[in-house]
Amino acid sequence: MAIIGVDLGGTKINSALWSEGDQITCHNKIYLSGAKGDEVGELILTRIQFLKTEAGKTGKTVTSVGISVPGIYYATTGNVWAPNIPGWDNYPLLEKLQRSFTAIDFYITNDRACYILGEVWKGKAKGCKDAIFIAVGTGLAAGIMINGEVLYGSDGVAGAIGWLALNRPFEEKYVSCGCNEYYASGEGIARYAREVIAAKPDYRGVFKSGKEPNSFNIIEEFDKGEEIAVEVMSNAIAYWGMSVANLVSIFNPEKIIFGGGVFSDNGFGFLEAIYAEALKWGQPISMRQVQLACSEIGDLAGLYGAIYHALQTEKKRQSHG
Repeated sequence: MAIIGVDLGGTKINSALWSEGDQITCHNKIYLSGAKGDEVGELILTRIQFLKTEAGKTGKTVTSVGISVPGIYYATTGNVWAPNIPGWDNYPLLEKLQRSFTAIDFYITNDRACYILGEVWKGKAKGCKDAIFIAVGTGLAAGIMINGEVLYGSDGVAGAIGWLALNRPFEEKYVSCGCNEYYASGEGIARYAREVIAAKPDYRGVFKSGKEPNSFNIIEEFDKGEEIAVEVMSNAIAYWGMSVANLVSIFNPEKIIFGGGVFSDNGFGFLEAIYAEALKWGQPISMRQVQLACSEIGDLAGLYGAIYHALQTEKKRQSHG
């Protein structure tokens, strides 16, 4: 038996083959390079066909494919809403897959679910029944597991923590992404940095002399004590701390794991400050027992989660006959 995992992101497709014996082989990443609509669907089909062929070379049969999508998967229709992929407002992904591979079962779910499933299977949430993954990348979202089950919500939108209301009064600039994401995502860090720079006409630091104020550079300069970077990152840390406090107070998780592009390199350095901020706001008993961690499996979390979702769902189907 073999299972294919596909992790679709806004800019790339991560894919791999998993076989019994807990082996992952043929891991591959390709970039979308501006592909949109059905072009992205064709790229997914190409990756699945390649991995299916590779499995056949070793005598393995692909029984199922787990797919992580960056948005919402509508289980009733098999369609996907992926806001960062042009033409995927209501893309019929399941129909396309089933039409091309009639002997394979497909298990599609959102990336938030896959992140926490990947951490439960291979990462920092091993052994946990109640855990949350906070993904801080271009956007901001959470994969939530309660009593061993992923929380999806009535429309598959649970975990959209970018829309947590953490500031007042409401401003129109929050409409497109939410208050929390506006300040505390990778894109939000860069956006807020530009606002701070514009509000300081006397500023003459590195971000006025050619260095782009993106999240990577802001974090780099934060470590050096650069004034804009310190102000912007202190603000982001406060928002991450409030997010943790709210999630801990509502769900009482054992662990909260941070991951995504912003936390891929030096995110460990933020955890102490995030926890200190969360302690101010969160339910005190829950806050004292929760553990904060950074993912150590990086961008493999979504891929592992897609494979694990397929593996577990297939086992459940078999056990129910």
